[in-house]
Amino acid sequence: MNILVCGGAGYIGSHMCKLLARSGHRPVTFDNFSTGHEWAVKWGPLIRGDLLDPAAITEAFRAQRIEAVMHFAALSVVPESVRDPGLYFRNNVVGTLNLLDAMRVANVTKLVFSSTASVYGNPQYTPIDEAHPCAPINPYGWSKLMAERLLAEHCRAYGLRAVALRYFNAAGADADAEIGEAHEPETHLLPNIIRAALNPALGPVKIFGDDYPTPDGTCIRDYIHVEDLCAAHLLALDHLDRNDGFAALNLGSGTGHSVAEVLAACRARCAGRPDSTLQPRRDGDTTVLVAGNAAASRALGWQPRRGLEDCVASALAWHHRQS
Repeated sequence: MNILVCGGAGYIGSHMCKLLARSGHRPVTFDNFSTGHEWAVKWGPLIRGDLLDPAAITEAFRAQRIEAVMHFAALSVVPESVRDPGLYFRNNVVGTLNLLDAMRVANVTKLVFSSTASVYGNPQYTPIDEAHPCAPINPYGWSKLMAERLLAEHCRAYGLRAVALRYFNAAGADADAEIGEAHEPETHLLPNIIRAALNPALGPVKIFGDDYPTPDGTCIRDYIHVEDLCAAHLLALDHLDRNDGFAALNLGSGTGHSVAEVLAACRARCAGRPDSTLQPRRDGDTTVLVAGNAAASRALGWQPRRGLEDCVASALAWHHRQS
């Protein structure tokens, strides 16, 4: 199929384009490059465009004969969303509505949406399954939940078929080290540890809090390899061939790793580097976030195949290639 990949120049979107091309599809990247990279567009044509420009989206559907959509285009930095909520609601919600409008005009009815565990807010229990209440604690989480609601209502009213995949902590890189995680500024733990390990001039990596009620005192998160995420998206596309309506599914490994464990895994591969420095807890950081992923297994036949060591090794290989 011709598949429009909104945000295809970004971290997860570019990995998705590679998998789509390898699977016999034709990915068409649609990206405004606010956070994506032109060097990451290696599979299929590129359209430089913005979801806030309805005419550009409509033209992309017409010119490329799009048959399905994967939507990764979003702003996702939580502190920025707190400082500038209007930016996030405009980009993540209005942009999604514009995309849905263009899909209706083009009679394209299949959409796989990149969502987030941030829709759940502070966990009432772990592992977090899809029955957990959705109560976001920041504008980023709310923008994603509002976009999910748009999808659900369009499925009800207009015959859209959509799957929202709620990521936990995406990590790792392409097995061939062709593409990887490159945000500016980088806010994710693993790439920041690797950057500090490979470039001591950056200084020690910051660890925020060591007094949480966990075995080593640091926060626990669920790290899911980017290639496992993309495999789930491909299965979700097949799911839409057989199922009507809207579904929201968690994507996580189902296993938690602490900040200290991630640091130790990197140090084991980097001759004991990097150094670390302890900082106070950050507001809003929860103790444990781990996914319940049984629903994705049932609905999609998906199972994560890679663990923390694979995340570290693949990310390190890609960062080595850039240095």
